[in-house]
Amino acid sequence: QVQLVESGGGLVQAGDSLRLSCVASGGTFSDYTMGWFRQAPGKEREFVVAIRFITWNTASTYYADSVKGRFTISGDNAKNTVYLKMNSLKPEDTAVYYCAAGRHSLSRDTDKYDYWGQGTQVTVSS
Repeated sequence: QVQLVESGGGLVQAGDSLRLSCVASGGTFSDYTMGWFRQAPGKEREFVVAIRFITWNTASTYYADSVKGRFTISGDNAKNTVYLKMNSLKPEDTAVYYCAAGRHSLSRDTDKYDYWGQGTQVTVSS
């Protein structure tokens, strides 16, 4: 059973940056595609970005168009941790951000992910 714990959320102003972290335990980190999703009040959960390691230090990534160029996903296999660096934040980025893991190739489909964290709140004020 994989457990995921997110951290790093907070309240920031538009244009600021934040880095979210997701620590995974209970599984072999490199066996999973790791994804970040977000959910704003009254909206469906939305794909943000996913990463899958090909080798120890080489990974494939897949970004939603809405965050491409502003957000960067990375991972540390030694620490079983995936990071989401968010730059140039906008009020529309406000949401609860969830980390997810699944034994599949890169996907934006929530149904492909088997394990989810509890979420971390990101609020961007204008």
